[in-house]
Amino acid sequence: MGWFTREKAPIAQNDEKKVRVPEGLWTKCKSCSQTIYTKEVEKNLNVCPKCEYHFRIPAKERLDLILDPETFTELDRDLESIDFLEFQDTKSYQDRIQAAMQKGNGKEAVVCGEGLLEGTPIQIAVFEFSFMGGSMGSVVGEKITRVIERAIERRTPAVVFSSSGGARMQESIISLMQMAKTAAALARLRDAGLPYISVLTDPTTGGVTASFAMLGDIIMAEPKALIGFAGPRVIEQTIRQKLPEGFQRAEYLLEHGMVDLIVPRKEMRQRLSQVVNMLYRPTTAKAGKATRS
Repeated sequence: MGWFTREKAPIAQNDEKKVRVPEGLWTKCKSCSQTIYTKEVEKNLNVCPKCEYHFRIPAKERLDLILDPETFTELDRDLESIDFLEFQDTKSYQDRIQAAMQKGNGKEAVVCGEGLLEGTPIQIAVFEFSFMGGSMGSVVGEKITRVIERAIERRTPAVVFSSSGGARMQESIISLMQMAKTAAALARLRDAGLPYISVLTDPTTGGVTASFAMLGDIIMAEPKALIGFAGPRVIEQTIRQKLPEGFQRAEYLLEHGMVDLIVPRKEMRQRLSQVVNMLYRPTTAKAGKATRS
């Protein structure tokens, strides 16, 4: 005979009374580890209201933040990478491309086009980090080059927002060739007397850093963005030394003269417009070369 008799099931077994928290309701900051109401983060332009950490944002969202409303026209959107080397690791390169496309963030790692920045026409490229880590392959290099060439043809400034893990290994030397290709295009832009503004966001690394990202007439960066060629862990393992605090962050590069400005996301549109208008004179550009201040 049992000592106790259970008259009804424990409350925990009643699934109908369990409290379910909707997914995505809260966001944990990667910098300060605070858990914040997601809508509060979004309202703050995807910047942590506690520590000012800048979350990564999609290319289309950044374009909406920077350009005048309904002025952006996307160009070269149908260019797609192909698996010309038939590269295979744990997956085929073609499968990786298709998986990236299915995320719904476009057909490549950069979105390019033209629009108005407080009334001034610009050619613009914005990286989409969610597409294979923003890696630079043949199509990315071609799209960036076309942005620069259109700036020369239409006599407007060129602006590139970088966010990349570097060259795309699945395209081997063809990917690395894009470094020289984009740099050569920027040399032609400079000869035409037209400004190029490079904006570095988290992260900007590898071959992108070693080419067009660091060739701006003005180089701007978001706060605490990781900027460098090799990653900090790779460097530490190679030189067997502890790196300085904040090494390869935007603030460190500003202190050492590698970037010109660090601009919070809330101020980016205004500051970028100021820089463009300081360097670009559209009235003189129509007659010949644009003048630089």
